[in-house]
Amino acid sequence: MKPTYLMDDIQWQQLIDNVADHFTDVTIKRGFQYFKQGKVKEFAMPDADHIAAVVDGSELYEVDLHLSAFAASRCTCPVHTNCKHMIAVLLNYANEQERSVHALVNAHSAGFTRLVAKADTRTTPPSRSNLSPDHKETTRNALSKTASKIPDMPISEWHDLFDQCIALNHVNTQNSQFVQSALASIYAVKPPLSPGMQQLYGLHAHLRVLEKLVPQSSMPGYPSHTYMGYYTQIAADELKEAIDRDFESPLELTDEPMQEARMAETLAYLRRKMLTESRNGTYFSDAYYQFWLYWVHPARQDSSIYTEELQHLQAAEEDLGTTLARLPWMLARSWMHIFQSQDNEAWVLLQEAERAFPLKISSNQLLLFLQALRKAENWARLKDGLRHIGPLLHSHRDDHLQDYIHDWDLVLQHLPEAEQDMWDTLVGMLPFAGGMYEEALLAHEKWRSWIDYQLSIRSEPLSFRVSVLQPIEKNAPELLLPFYHQAVERYVLEKNRASYKAAVKLLKRLFKLYKKMKQESRWELFFTTFTSRHSRLRALQEELRKGKLLS
Repeated sequence: MKPTYLMDDIQWQQLIDNVADHFTDVTIKRGFQYFKQGKVKEFAMPDADHIAAVVDGSELYEVDLHLSAFAASRCTCPVHTNCKHMIAVLLNYANEQERSVHALVNAHSAGFTRLVAKADTRTTPPSRSNLSPDHKETTRNALSKTASKIPDMPISEWHDLFDQCIALNHVNTQNSQFVQSALASIYAVKPPLSPGMQQLYGLHAHLRVLEKLVPQSSMPGYPSHTYMGYYTQIAADELKEAIDRDFESPLELTDEPMQEARMAETLAYLRRKMLTESRNGTYFSDAYYQFWLYWVHPARQDSSIYTEELQHLQAAEEDLGTTLARLPWMLARSWMHIFQSQDNEAWVLLQEAERAFPLKISSNQLLLFLQALRKAENWARLKDGLRHIGPLLHSHRDDHLQDYIHDWDLVLQHLPEAEQDMWDTLVGMLPFAGGMYEEALLAHEKWRSWIDYQLSIRSEPLSFRVSVLQPIEKNAPELLLPFYHQAVERYVLEKNRASYKAAVKLLKRLFKLYKKMKQESRWELFFTTFTSRHSRLRALQEELRKGKLLS
C-alpha cells in the first residue's frame, strides 16, 4: 500500500540533514540492524509530520517522531531520544516512501560531501562543474534545447546529452549524492515524451549514471575484481534497485518511427556492457535479462529475434577478443535457448559455465531462468529447470533458496506426480540446502524423513522451537524417541553441569512422551537402567533430583 503522506525531494534532503545532525554514526548503524531484522512492529502516520511506531528491542518500545521538530521526538527506551529505535523507524519510513534507505544510513558521509564540495570551490580550477550560476544556466538552457530533439535522436546521442548534464554537477565523489545530483541534472532537461519514450529515457538515465560508477572489464576471460569504494558500491546498488523498478511496469508500446530502432540500440548497448562487465557485480547483466524478460519477450513472439541475438552473441567472441567476459557470454547464450524452448541446449551451456567458473554464477541470474520458465506456465519445463538449477544454487542466501522451493510448490500444484523428483533434487543439494530440505519435509508432513535427517547430522533437540516439534509429537510421537535418547546419551558423555541440565530437560520430555503413548513400563525400565549406569556421576544425580526425576 502506498503511504498516505508523500514527501517531496526537499523534505527528503531535510530528513537526511536532520539524521546527520541528531544521531551519531554508531546509532545509525545499530538502528539499521534493527530495521533489517524487522524489529519495527507497528508503524502509523496520524499526520504528515508525525510518526507513531513500536520497536521490538529488549522489550517493546514506543517511538513518537516529529519530522519537523526532532528535538520533540521521544522513545520509551532508557535513552529516550536520538536512539537506535528512532533510526529503525525513520528507515522504515524511508522504505515506505520508496526512498533510498542507504542514503539515510550514510547521512553523515552525505553531509561531509556537501562540506567538501563547498570548500573545493575555493581551490579547484575552473571547470564546467563550478561555472558561475549565470554561465551554468546558459549551459543548461542550451542542453534543454538539444533535449527537445530527443524524439528524433538515437540512443547514442541521448548518452552524449546525459554526459553533458552530468558534467554540470558540483559533486564529484562517486556516492549516493553524486547519483542524485546526476539524475536531477538529466531530468531537468527532459522534454515532454510519450509514455514509452519516457520509460526508455528513465532507464537510460539510470544506466548511464551507473556506468560512471561501475568499472568495465580490462582483463581477458572473466576479469579479476576491480576495486569499488564502499560508498560507490552502495550508490551502485541503489541504482540497480532503481533499474529493477524501471522494469516493473510493462513497456508502453507505440508506433513512433524510431521506437523499434531505439529498442535495438538499447539491446546492443546492454549486450556490450554485459559482455565487458567486471566481477564487481552483475549490474548490466541483470538489466540485460530483465530487458528481455519484461520488455522484449512480451511484445515479440517471433522467435527470429532470439536467433538473431544468438548470432550477435556468437559474433561477440571474435569482436571483443580477450576483453570478452566469458561467463556472462555463456549465460546469455543459454538464456536465448530457453526463450526458444531449446532447454537441453540451455542446460548443457549452463553446466559448461559452472565447470568453467565454479561458484561464480549469481543466484539472481539462476533464478531469472526459473522466472522465464514460470512466466511460460509450462510446468513440465519448470520442473526440469528446477532439477538443473537447484544444484547450482550452492552457498547462496536462504532467501534465494526460499524462492526456489516456492517454485517447486507451484509445480506440485499442477503436477502432483513430480513430488519424488523434488525430493531427489533436494537430497542432491545437501548439505548446503539443509535448512530448505528440513522445512520442505515438515511442510509435507514427512515426519520420519525429518527425524532421520536430524539423527544423521546429530542435531540438538533443544535447539528447535517447541512449535517445530509439536506436530511430530501429535502425529508420530514414537519418532521422537530415538532423537531424544541419542541426544541424552551425548549430553551425559560431555560430563559437565550444563550438559547434565540439558540431559534432564530431555529426560522430562521423554517421560511425557512415554506417558502419552501409555508405555510407562518402558520408561521405568529405561530410567532404572540409565540411573544405575550413571550412578557414579554425582553432578548428574543432583540434576536429576533437582528436576524431580529422582527422589
